[in-house]
Amino acid sequence: MISANDFIPSKYTHSIEKGNFQWSAPSNIALVKYWGKKDNQIPANPSVSFTLNNCKTITKLAFAKKQNDGTFSFDLLFEGKPKEDFKPKIQKFLERIEIYLPFLKDYHFTIDTENTFPHSSGIASSASGMAALAMNLMSLEKVLNPEMTSAYFYQKASLLARLGSGSACRSVKGSVVVWGNHANIPGSSDLFGVEFPKAIHTNFKNFQDTILLVDKGEKQVSSTVGHDLMHHHPFAERRFAQAHENLDQLISIFESGNLEEFIKIVESEALTLHAMMMTSMPYFILMKPNTLEIINAIWKFRNETKIPVCFTLDAGANVHVLYPNNTKEKVLQFIKDELVGYCQNGQYLCDEIGNGALLN
Repeated sequence: MISANDFIPSKYTHSIEKGNFQWSAPSNIALVKYWGKKDNQIPANPSVSFTLNNCKTITKLAFAKKQNDGTFSFDLLFEGKPKEDFKPKIQKFLERIEIYLPFLKDYHFTIDTENTFPHSSGIASSASGMAALAMNLMSLEKVLNPEMTSAYFYQKASLLARLGSGSACRSVKGSVVVWGNHANIPGSSDLFGVEFPKAIHTNFKNFQDTILLVDKGEKQVSSTVGHDLMHHHPFAERRFAQAHENLDQLISIFESGNLEEFIKIVESEALTLHAMMMTSMPYFILMKPNTLEIINAIWKFRNETKIPVCFTLDAGANVHVLYPNNTKEKVLQFIKDELVGYCQNGQYLCDEIGNGALLN
């Protein structure tokens, strides 16, 4: 059993004065939702996600050796311009991961980051952003320790990303990633995300995700606050057990390709996530009227056409429309004809399953 201590390095065999790396990491969309966490970003229940392809963060990390004066030193640029309000989050991240990367105070870092999707579009950028930064930092550690194996590199990158944003650990690899210990998934761990260990049915190859931007505003409730509400939630224990049960069912669904059963689990999980927020104290309704209009329209379309299209939701109002690649033309036509009117400024993003982080 791998423990967090296995990722604390003893000493480095090489050194480097300065350099830079650039990684991109995608966003991901959970099918079984993670909601509720323990200390150190450990999930209260396992989750599984599709790694996306087009919605990603591209981060360039430049580094130069400095005098270690006991402080972290970094500049943060977002789309080429200084972004002061991101800095506290990065500072906190560096504090959390220092035990695993003891060289951090030896360098001044310039972090230059941008998203391929509009910032504050209501798409979670913390997952892709933290994953991209973790990949860059691991590339630096690999220079200091060239003996590092590829398996260790990716596991540790996922572990570091998790300490920045829980779901970020699912953005390192693709295309289906499990995070959280689950009895029937070999190698699964609370510490990092792992690729789903079995072959996925062809029905799920190139699966599409069209993201309908219903509300591009700032989130009403931060993820951290939302997760904390599970600590005293009257339905928490049952919910955590349900996540294990749903993940169990998805194991066989991914192998059999049963889209009807896939739809049931995925839509139920989305609505359960929102039910947990509606029944917490304080309580939140994060769906908007247009979210419900879209859900009802999808149900009607699916019923009439028998096309296996479904929805999922994050902790917000936007709708992810999921469907197999071979139905793409018909579903996109349906989206243009019937759903675009419910999107803010008619905006939506077309994405699909991808393969995780890439060195650029």
